[in-house]
Parts: sequence; structure tokens; C-alpha cells
Amino acid sequence: MPLIARLIFDAVKTMAIPEPEMRACLKAVGEFIEKIRPPLDIREDLDYRAEIKGSELVIASVRPSFQDKRRKTEDPVAKAKWIGAEKVWRLYWMRADLKWHSYEPLPEARSIDVLLNEVRRDPHGCFFG
Repeated sequence: MPLIARLIFDAVKTMAIPEPEMRACLKAVGEFIEKIRPPLDIREDLDYRAEIKGSELVIASVRPSFQDKRRKTEDPVAKAKWIGAEKVWRLYWMRADLKWHSYEPLPEARSIDVLLNEVRRDPHGCFFG
């Protein structure tokens, strides 16, 4: 197989998140963010956002920087990763060592809704403290 054809084939084969799964993810994460956002009057001091890059969804808190209140800082709260070969989402939380660790009470699910519900409930204080 020519190099260009192989690169195109590899890119398609490793496509991050399939379109139907991406649509479901966007809907679910949009609803999730709306549920956890604080009231409008304090969103300058605390807010949440989500970002999808490749096969990963990262949810982060957004706050003014301690050094410069005009600048915003983001602190990751939770990460979900789409594993296409298994058709599952894996859930991670950031420990004090600033590394992502598998969330062992519910390490994976076939639906992003299930994982986002677990993050929102946060029964072990892993995501929101």
C-alpha cells in the first residue's frame, strides 16, 4: 500500500470518536455542564467547561488566577476517554500527584451519560472534593 494511502487509512482507522457517539457525547456533556454551573452572578469566580480533543473529553473548573485576577486558570476535574476498539468510555480523576488515574468505582461504561452522572454525584469526593 502506498504511503499516502496508508496514512489516510490509519487516520480513518484511528478516528477519535465516531459521529453517532460524538453527537451523544456533545448532548450529554452540554446538559452536564448546564447542571453543574454555578449561578450567573458568581460565574466570574467559578465556572466549568468541557473540551474534546481526539478521543478525550476533559471537564475543568475555570477560576481567576491567584497571581492575576484578570487571567483565568483551568483545573481539570474529570477525563473520559473513548476506547473505540472496545466501544466504551473510560473515566479518570486527577489525584494529588497531578496525574490521571482510573476511577475504580466505575472505570468504564458504554454510555458517556453513565460516567457523567457518576462525576456529578461524586460519591467519593474525587472530582469536586
